[in-house]
Amino acid sequence: MRLPLCAVLASLVLTVAVPVAPASAASAQVGPLAAPPPSRPVATPLPPALPAPQDVPYPGAIALDVDASATGTGVYRVTETIPVAPGTTTLTLLYPRWLPGNHAPRGPLAELVGLSFTAGDAMLEWTRDPVEPNAFHITLPPATREVVARFVHTSPLRDVEGRISMTRQLLDLQWEKMSLYPAGYYVRQVRVRPSLTLPTGWAAFTALDGARQGSGQAGARLAWSETDYETLVDSPVMAGAFTRRHPLGDGVFLDLVADRPELLNFPAARLEPFAALVREGRALFGGRHFDHYDFLVALSERLGDIGLEHHRSTEIQLEPTALADWAAMDWDRNVLPHEYVHSWNGKFLRPEGLWTPDYQTPMQDRLLWVYEGQTKFWGWVLAARTGIQTRETVLGAIATDAAALVEQPGRAWRSLEDTTYDPVIAARKPKPFPSLARGEDYYSEGALVWLEVDQTLREGTGGKRGLDDFARAFFGQRDGDLGVVTYTRADVIAALQALLPYDWAGFFHDRIDRPGAPSPLAGIERGGYRLVWKDEPNPYDRARMAYSKALLLTHSLGLSLDREGRVAAAVWDGPAMKAGIVPGMQVMAVNGTAYAPDVLTRAIAAARGGTAPLQLQVRRDDTFATIDVAWQGGLRYPWLEPVVVAGDGKAGSAPEPGLDRLLAARTTGGARGK
Repeated sequence: MRLPLCAVLASLVLTVAVPVAPASAASAQVGPLAAPPPSRPVATPLPPALPAPQDVPYPGAIALDVDASATGTGVYRVTETIPVAPGTTTLTLLYPRWLPGNHAPRGPLAELVGLSFTAGDAMLEWTRDPVEPNAFHITLPPATREVVARFVHTSPLRDVEGRISMTRQLLDLQWEKMSLYPAGYYVRQVRVRPSLTLPTGWAAFTALDGARQGSGQAGARLAWSETDYETLVDSPVMAGAFTRRHPLGDGVFLDLVADRPELLNFPAARLEPFAALVREGRALFGGRHFDHYDFLVALSERLGDIGLEHHRSTEIQLEPTALADWAAMDWDRNVLPHEYVHSWNGKFLRPEGLWTPDYQTPMQDRLLWVYEGQTKFWGWVLAARTGIQTRETVLGAIATDAAALVEQPGRAWRSLEDTTYDPVIAARKPKPFPSLARGEDYYSEGALVWLEVDQTLREGTGGKRGLDDFARAFFGQRDGDLGVVTYTRADVIAALQALLPYDWAGFFHDRIDRPGAPSPLAGIERGGYRLVWKDEPNPYDRARMAYSKALLLTHSLGLSLDREGRVAAAVWDGPAMKAGIVPGMQVMAVNGTAYAPDVLTRAIAAARGGTAPLQLQVRRDDTFATIDVAWQGGLRYPWLEPVVVAGDGKAGSAPEPGLDRLLAARTTGGARGK
């Protein structure tokens, strides 16, 4: 280290002023001083744990008032009045952390700002818990009977800040983000009286009961009947300036909010598939567990993406023209049957680890391959049975998921069950090489496992039983029960065993618990189809690429590009990665010609069967390079095609493929698999 000039001069002065005495023999033998022993801190005990939730009533009802009229700023202003029992000296309030349907601790604590607590005219002192930062401890003066909490929830205004929940035309209010609740109680034992102020002229939709309208400072004030906090959190509100409500029958409604009024104009015939979804859902499950149900659907490119299940409703964001441009947007509508199925699978019947008494207790996700995997399976099936999506689009979606898994290197090291931890581990953060890391594959691979279960049941019972029978017996039980029933893996196996004696425990162990599980194609193949490769995209992939302007080359070059030619993903050890292409690069030219999607696809097709590599000119940061990619296999896109089985020459003698039977409508007026 270089010394400062003043220190050097001082050293010289001392050297001149003090004569150096000759060292004695004794002093010459003295070494440096011995170093002290290394410091070793001792752990300090953690502060007392938060009180465990008890299944006893909270004393009194909380008044929760949200002012959402400032849509230009995306601000929700919250006033919450919390009663306290006589003699209480400290109140601990929690901001929900483990959110239902998120399967992870996703409570947006950073968006809670401007927090204060008062009792009468007195400002109360509060501290944040040092271990659980979503817990607030408030010191209460003697004789305090209620505490008023005030804060602001700042909805993101840009995607980079998080999910946008409020625009100038509409909003999607989730009560758990607008409220605190008392620690130490089951949330079903905490009573709440909710109210909401909206801009004048807006309409609101929610599954909450007893709506009443009054005047608000900045707009219309709505209030609902007192309910419990668990039901409140499970009952979001969608509202907007441009809205429309369509009854679908059987107490089910399609509630639409939109960026622009013209997005709500479409032929009445477009509602028939959604009415068919209600009929097919009843036919599939038999019993149901809601007294009324609302599809809360935003037709918006400004609201943040969402598809979130609730017991008596669901929050869904669709692309703006998803209903008006029916054919082109076919790929976008599967979320409706998927979330509807969750009312049975996930909300009423719930894995025991995914039901918690409050929103502080950690969730255990191990059975998400049932909760989400079988729901995705039924989402495919009901989309085809109702016509919400065409049969060809559904087959394309199955092909796309199957192909991604068949060629996924991550399946060799990571089991399907281990992917159920991904919501906590990764929180849906983009990954550099997702094909090796794996993601939330309990959705797609789980669905393919359930397709194999369906075909196993059909084969084992001579076509008399299928997964429909499991759904009716398992998820349709206790018709009219609006509560929650938990289940274990053993319960799932026992229900299947009642339909077909079989080694279901071994079946699931091989497919769920073990890395390098068998190919997920068995259900497709036993259903009379096979995965094949073509040089053009299947209907599902073609429509997605047309809308997003992206280019999917996963099964050829091993990469996907966004609309500007940037590499969004590269397959681990695929041709592109082996050549040195990684996510974040931008393809500027192909064989010397400026990049465009059709330029690249034509070059891949022309190179098929040859020996010359493709030359891609790429940009990474501020450098450019030409990279040779060795790929002569042409364009490869996954499709499902039926395996032709010869009959005896008589009409209808060839057996109908099991997958076709599965996708066929069960009720009059359904799509009948077409």
